Parts: sequence; C-alpha cells; structure tokens
Amino acid sequence: MISLPLLAHPVSLVTLAKCIWALGVVSWYLLRLPFELKVRRTRVADATHRTLREYTLLTISTLGLGIVPAVFCLTSWPRGLTYATSPLQVTAGALVFLAALWLFWRTHRDLGRNWSVTLEIKETHQLITHGVYRAVRHPMYSAFFLWAVAQALLLPNLVAGLSGLIGFGILFAFRVGREEQMMRETFGPQYDAYMQRTKRIIPGIY
Repeated sequence: MISLPLLAHPVSLVTLAKCIWALGVVSWYLLRLPFELKVRRTRVADATHRTLREYTLLTISTLGLGIVPAVFCLTSWPRGLTYATSPLQVTAGALVFLAALWLFWRTHRDLGRNWSVTLEIKETHQLITHGVYRAVRHPMYSAFFLWAVAQALLLPNLVAGLSGLIGFGILFAFRVGREEQMMRETFGPQYDAYMQRTKRIIPGIY
C-alpha cells in the first residue's frame, strides 16, 4: 500500500525539475530580447567570421542546451538513461540557473551595443573591461557553462542532462581562440594587455 506514494514522489520531482529548466530558458530569452533588439540597429564593420563553421558551432550548442533537453522534458526520451534525482540536486540546479541568469543580464548590460550572437566587430566597437569583464574576458561563456551545469543537475537523464556541457563545450573549444584572435586584430596591444591581467571564464583559474 505504501509503494504508490513512494513511486509518485520522484515522478513529481522530475516534473518540477523540468519546469524549472524550462522557466530558466524562457527567462534567459526574455532577458536577452531587449538587448538583441537594440544591437540590430548597430552597423557591423567586420563580419568575415560569419562562416559555415561559426553557424555549425552555434547549431551544436543550441542542440545541447535547447533542443535535446526540450525533447526530454516533453517526452522523457531516452527513458532508459533516466536516473533517480533528489530535492537537493534540484535545488542546486535551480540556484545555479539563477546565477547563470544574473550573469547573462550583467554581461549584456556591460557589453551594451558591442554584443552579438556571431563573431563580428561593430562600427563603434569598444573593448569592455569594466563590470564583470574586469574579472574574466568571456563572462557570457561563463554564464552558458553555468546554464549547462544547471541543466545537468536539473534533468536526471544522461543524454539530456549532459548534452549542454557537451554541446556548449564544443562551441567554446573551437570558438574562443578565434574570438580572441579577432579581438587582438581589432584592438592590438590594448587587448594583449587585457589578456595578461584576466582569465577566460573562471576568475584567477582559467
């Protein structure tokens, strides 16, 4: 007689975790939307890095952080790779996602019109070194990695949970060097000096 309530608990917890993940994604989109609308009015000076390679990496990242976990949330597929979760794990995932959202907002605010989805240089592009950029060179990537960690904690499935770390990890590995080279070509010694005093995504570590 007590087996049914025990069985129902993890199911409801997984459902809650899925809802938190979905709410986090929607919140991220709503946070980014006004900044995206603003930068559309800013002219681009250099778009030579908008290549098939760039769009392929963005697609891989979107699959890992968006499409694969969304399929799991809607269908529970692949069911055979789902494992038991806990309130502590779900709470940790929610807190990490909140941290990611804050960092997304702060990064967008600090970047202003210098932000873009693809690698490009605006006509009025400035090197931002204040705010969160004082601590790391790529806080937007830091925020996406936090999102990926939150996803791994929230979604108790070996495919859906880890797809964010894999998908965005691939984008980061094959993109960050090209982005820094683009910035060095644009800002020269100023960016070299900035690189010397900052880490990429984790303050004081990497």
